[in-house]
Amino acid sequence: MTKPARILAIAGSDSGGGAGLQADIKTITNLGGHAMTAVTVITAQNTLGVQESETVSINIVLAQIDSVESDIGIDAIKIGMLGSSDLIGPLAQRLAHLEVPIVFDPVMVATSGSMLADEATIAGFHALMRVATITTPNLTELARLTSSQLSSTYEMEREARRLSRDSNCMILAKGGHLESDLITDIFVQPDGKVDRWKAGRIETQNNHGTGCALSSALATGLGQGLAPVDAISQARGFVRAALIAAPELGQGNGPLGFATMREYWP
Repeated sequence: MTKPARILAIAGSDSGGGAGLQADIKTITNLGGHAMTAVTVITAQNTLGVQESETVSINIVLAQIDSVESDIGIDAIKIGMLGSSDLIGPLAQRLAHLEVPIVFDPVMVATSGSMLADEATIAGFHALMRVATITTPNLTELARLTSSQLSSTYEMEREARRLSRDSNCMILAKGGHLESDLITDIFVQPDGKVDRWKAGRIETQNNHGTGCALSSALATGLGQGLAPVDAISQARGFVRAALIAAPELGQGNGPLGFATMREYWP
């Protein structure tokens, strides 16, 4: 029997099951991987927002990583919500020696719901990017990481190129926040090579967890041995299928259709 790729998701817990580690586990499992977790934040959360949260201690986060690595092993890692800037430095140091693909989704939200965007946090995110294989910022995150204002695909690509070169990290810049019926995602490598994907916007308010699902799907593909471009194509197709299959749960920003997407996904 072929063993599944072992994918570690380092992120927060979403009690509503739409985003965070719950979305990661569903994504990794759907794609044939073995999902493992290091919980960074525990949230009381539903489709309407976050009501309560509590940050997990740095020692416990690192201990979770050590535990799964020492026994089960790791083929790829996805990093999502960290919840506190205090974790960033120790995590970057802990992951620096691991020779596995690392996908970093630079979620800039604290447990309080405020933006993690001070200078120390951004410096820490740049340190994580130097450890990561691919970083997957949306438009807002890319703008903050590059201290720029972005309002077009051209500007997004220009800053993604600069960020990739400066951090020596591949960048998948997600264009969903641009006001356009056609969404363009741009993949930039440090050597300047660029790949682009374009697709029509799927009109739905049930898109909670799309960034989590994309990054964990990408990590799974890399852990399974796919080339980055192929892993991105697979991840984008997975998320689009899950968006189309969204079951319209809750009163707000609902979850993706992880359980109902099979007719839209091979």
